[in-house]
Amino acid sequence: MPISAPFNGTARAQRGAAKLAAILVVALLAAAGAWFALAPAAKAPDTTFTSIHGDTFTTESLRGKVVLVNFWATSCVTCVKEMPMMVETYKKYAPQGYEMVAVAMSYDPANYVLNFAQSRELPFKVALDPMGEIARSFEDVKLTPTSFLIDKQGRIIKRYLGEPNVAEFHATIEKALAS
Repeated sequence: MPISAPFNGTARAQRGAAKLAAILVVALLAAAGAWFALAPAAKAPDTTFTSIHGDTFTTESLRGKVVLVNFWATSCVTCVKEMPMMVETYKKYAPQGYEMVAVAMSYDPANYVLNFAQSRELPFKVALDPMGEIARSFEDVKLTPTSFLIDKQGRIIKRYLGEPNVAEFHATIEKALAS
C-alpha cells in the first residue's frame, strides 16, 4: 500500500495541473473572443467602382446603406450557384436600405460579365475591375466568391469566403439594417 500513496498524490497533482491548464485556455479564448467582438470594425476602403453601364460611384456614396461588395467571376461555379440567392436577398432587403455591388474579377472578360448580368437580369450594381485595383483595396481578394458586408457607417462588419449560410447572412443584414 505505501507504494500507491505517492502515485495517487502524483496523479492527483497531474489532474489538478491539467484542470488548471484547461481553465487558463478557456479564459484566454474567452478574452480573445471578447477582444475581437469589441474591436472596432475596419473601415471599408475608399474605392471607385465603374459599373457595366459606365456609371461610377464610390464606397463613400453608398454610406447610409448596408452594402454587400461581392467579388465573383463568371467562371466560378460557386459564384454562379450563389447568384440566385444574392438576387433574392437584394430584392428582399433593397427597400430597407440594402445595396449590393457585384465586382467581376480582373480576369473575367467584360463581355462575359455583361452577358451574365443581362441574361440573369441582375437587379444590383455590377462593376468591372479590369486592373484588379478594387480587389487589391479589399484585402487583396484573390478567391471567389469573397464578400464584404459593410454597415451604414462604412465599416466592414463581416467577410464571407465562399457561399454564406443564408439564415446567418440574412440575420446579419437585418441586424445591420436595424442599427
